[in-house]
Amino acid sequence: IDENAFYNCTSLEKMEIPSSVLNIGNSCFNMCSSLKQITIPSLLTSIGNRIFCNCSSLTKVLIPSSVKSIGNYAFYQCSSLIQVKIPSSVSSIGVYAFGKCSSIKQINFPPNLTIISENLCNECSALTEINIPSSVTSIKENAFSECSLLKNVTIPSSVSSIESFAFNKCSSLLKV
Repeated sequence: IDENAFYNCTSLEKMEIPSSVLNIGNSCFNMCSSLKQITIPSLLTSIGNRIFCNCSSLTKVLIPSSVKSIGNYAFYQCSSLIQVKIPSSVSSIGVYAFGKCSSIKQINFPPNLTIISENLCNECSALTEINIPSSVTSIKENAFSECSLLKNVTIPSSVSSIESFAFNKCSSLLKV
């Protein structure tokens, strides 16, 4: 499916992508504000940039185990997104991938992730807890900035770098 193929289809509510699809272009479903449900094909190896950006009605995403990377802004401003299951096959997640996903309460990062990208969960205002895997060596700037309900963070000893404002305005943070 080419990039921007369903861009700004504001009435689209459900999309079942056939298992034969191997690639979904960048911004394919960007601005599909009524999209509530999507089936991602089991052979897809990456979720590109801005694919589900601004899909404000999307509540749940099941990412297949074939996916190895999640692009920049992939789920940015999916304000109704409550649950994301990231498989262990994912080793990189782009900047702002879950930024402004204001309904997510918990994210379990995959065990092969080495970098928590810039603004990865910026303004995830419902996020209360994060467990960073022992594979992570760096937490980039603003990664969890303005996660106002974040209370508990587990940072493993493998982390050698925490950049500026990584936990900026996490006003409920009790334990690290």
